[in-house]
Amino acid sequence: MYFNNISIRRLLTIVLILASVLPLSIFTSIAFVESKQILESEISLDIQVKANTIMAEIDRMMFERSRNIHSWSQLEIMHELRLGDIDKRLSRFLSDLKNSYRGVYVEIDAVNFQHQIIASSDVARLGKTFPSLSLQQQLAQQQYVFSADIVDPITKQLSGHLYAVFDWQQIVNLLDRSTQNNRSAALFNEQNQLIAASNHWNIYQQTDAISAHSLSTSALREIPFQWKVAVTQPKSNAFESIHKLGSIFLWFLALLIVIVVLSAFALANNLSKPIRKLYQFTRHFNLSKPYKKLEPTGPMELKQLAEAFDQMILDLQQSQDNLTKAAKLAVVGELASAMSHEVRTPLGILRSSAQILMREKNLSDEAKEVCGFILSETERMNKLIDTLLDAGRNRPQEIARHDLLALCKKTIAMLQTKNHQADIQLLSQQPVFAQIDAEQITQVILNLLINAIQVMTSDGKIYIRITSGQQYANIEIGDNGPGIPEAYREQIFDPFFSQRKGGIGLGLAVVKKIIQAHQGTIQAGSSEYGGALFTIQLPLEKSNDDQTE
Repeated sequence: MYFNNISIRRLLTIVLILASVLPLSIFTSIAFVESKQILESEISLDIQVKANTIMAEIDRMMFERSRNIHSWSQLEIMHELRLGDIDKRLSRFLSDLKNSYRGVYVEIDAVNFQHQIIASSDVARLGKTFPSLSLQQQLAQQQYVFSADIVDPITKQLSGHLYAVFDWQQIVNLLDRSTQNNRSAALFNEQNQLIAASNHWNIYQQTDAISAHSLSTSALREIPFQWKVAVTQPKSNAFESIHKLGSIFLWFLALLIVIVVLSAFALANNLSKPIRKLYQFTRHFNLSKPYKKLEPTGPMELKQLAEAFDQMILDLQQSQDNLTKAAKLAVVGELASAMSHEVRTPLGILRSSAQILMREKNLSDEAKEVCGFILSETERMNKLIDTLLDAGRNRPQEIARHDLLALCKKTIAMLQTKNHQADIQLLSQQPVFAQIDAEQITQVILNLLINAIQVMTSDGKIYIRITSGQQYANIEIGDNGPGIPEAYREQIFDPFFSQRKGGIGLGLAVVKKIIQAHQGTIQAGSSEYGGALFTIQLPLEKSNDDQTE
């Protein structure tokens, strides 16, 4: 799969971009569509209201023209038609009517039964025949003719007709005035034929538009027509504002994407950098080289990962050290086993022979000195074998509750009986009890005191301090000898490491092995006398599991 081969930095960048930009884009797209639908609904409602308003205005205008001509036809002056309007009084009246309406009417004529114009607002039309035109012919001339019968009030007989030629441009002007903001309107008859239109009507019909229709109210106009007004607005114009808003949003979204990409890249790099650093470290890690601790960086989880990795490396190094020491001790154990059988027997014979010779009365002083050398060296060799055996084997522990102060006093007394003359001060007087193997802890204290005596001069001083904490008992053994260099304070517990001439380097290794078997710790440092200091910590209580090991 693709994600198996992608780097974590790139993956984090993609995830962060998708997590931030994708929801915003979806939300904005939904909001844009919803806003567009709401706007379209509002515009459709507004166009419908405008269509109703225009149709109502046309109804009112046509109703007024119809009422005008019917009321005029009933005026007394219309009786002049019966007399042929000899004095032209009716013509002057019709001319005054036309002028008073200021362009609403093209002409107003009174005709007889033969459609001959008897009186007219335009004297040039007198005597002419009034043309009988269809609606389409009238509209082609931008006119609409209103008519009313003229009835003689005395005889109640029809005496002629009154015609008012309405200027149809008034309707066109009304459509133009009522349609602004990129809208257009048109008037249709009952056959759905176009009879009037505003500017741009034909152009807007070629585009996708929002439209609304409104039917006329024939009860108001008292004419037998069912006209219809249509109002349209192109969607490109209607949605121009929201399209501008959409363009602004797209620019904003593009800027946001750039910011998110840069931020995501920086964040992903910040998150992946500690991981890459950890990866590079693991690739070049070598236990044989000194370990340099990782510097925890990045989020808390990565810091915890780095700390856990450091701890794992330290544990690994500790395990390696333990394995190395175990291997060395295994060699010592094998060597000790072989030496205990092959060397002890001839050593015992030499020692016995030297002791027998020492009993001879006539033995010379030189011979006695040689026998003394044999006894001392055989004793030293036996101790060396005992040390090797102690280092190579695991003796079962006999854990019990013992007083550390009493053990220290006993060990000091043992040294004094063996002619180890040293100024050993026991600075503690309060008993401190711990769960220990008394024989092994005695061996530990004895080994540390002997090591201190061996490196000190004649005025050497040694002190022992025993204290008790909440969980551990502490034993401090310090001297005023040459001390231990700081660089060697960890190595001195390794098998076969020794700074003392003639030492084999197993004493402190045995000491540490015993202390660790007690679940304790031992550390080397500097004493308050300026020499070496060994600090031992032993648990006050020991678990049942530890006791059975």
